[in-house]
Amino acid sequence: MLSHSNGNLSKLYFQDFVLEGFAGGLETQALLFAVFLALYVVTVLGNLLMIIVITLDARLHSPMYFFLKNLSFVDLWYSSFIAPNALANFFSSSKVITFAGCAMQFFFLSILATTECFLLGVMAYDRFMAICNPLRYPITMCQSACTRLVLGAYCGGCFNSVVQTSFTFHLPFCNSNRINHFFCDVPPLLQIACGNTAINKLLLFGICGLIIVGVMFVILISYGYIIATILRMRSGAGRRKIFSTCGSHMTAVALFFGTLFVMYAQPGAIESMEQGKVVSVFYTLVIPMLNPLIYSLRNKDVKEAVRRLGQKHMTM
Repeated sequence: MLSHSNGNLSKLYFQDFVLEGFAGGLETQALLFAVFLALYVVTVLGNLLMIIVITLDARLHSPMYFFLKNLSFVDLWYSSFIAPNALANFFSSSKVITFAGCAMQFFFLSILATTECFLLGVMAYDRFMAICNPLRYPITMCQSACTRLVLGAYCGGCFNSVVQTSFTFHLPFCNSNRINHFFCDVPPLLQIACGNTAINKLLLFGICGLIIVGVMFVILISYGYIIATILRMRSGAGRRKIFSTCGSHMTAVALFFGTLFVMYAQPGAIESMEQGKVVSVFYTLVIPMLNPLIYSLRNKDVKEAVRRLGQKHMTM
């Protein structure tokens, strides 16, 4: 803890934070530990399986699965930056995280969350090109174009993360060092800052709102054209296949953007920390766990690839 004096005024600046997490006794903490552990284990296994299957099966070496593999990679690391520390804190008496540790966690979480947002938009554009412009699809979505789109998603994530992290951690934290959350996030950090947070709130709502609205616009336009194309199809089998593939993506989009909007893109988000904790569990642990299940259970190609991989492993 550092002390700074200015005339008769003295302020204390904290070097460490305390992640308060969830309230409750030992039984509640044990139950939450079990829930978090189960969610994290399923998340790691599910996303690793998707990455391995897509990498090893040549039939899945297409743009759609290239983007899906990157989505699994992002989800895997997204949960890994939160769950292990949260699990350790359930039975910890101190629950301390250093200023540098908090800033690093915040920085990488911002990158990964924003990257996932852009990736979902890229995946919608990929489906639009595949369904509405099938003749141009191999040229438009060639390997170099797909790589540039993914790199663009990561660069967009880096930009948002640098802006949010630099503005947030330049604030003086002298009101308290107790973060009312289970990880370092913008809303609880702004609550304990003793400086003027108006610019930070404007950046949070402005940049995050712009990203969410912009990506959702791309997704809605893409699926508007896709639906129009599907309705003109005469083949029932073709319709069902497209609905199956696009339905998985739309489910993932609705879950992710719905929780992000509740948490970051509405003015009342910063004040409702208890609601924010529940929503945060959903988009940091539940959604990364559900994404591999959504894309595998409703995708015949992925299920067949998993079966082939299993059979190959059994014959070795």
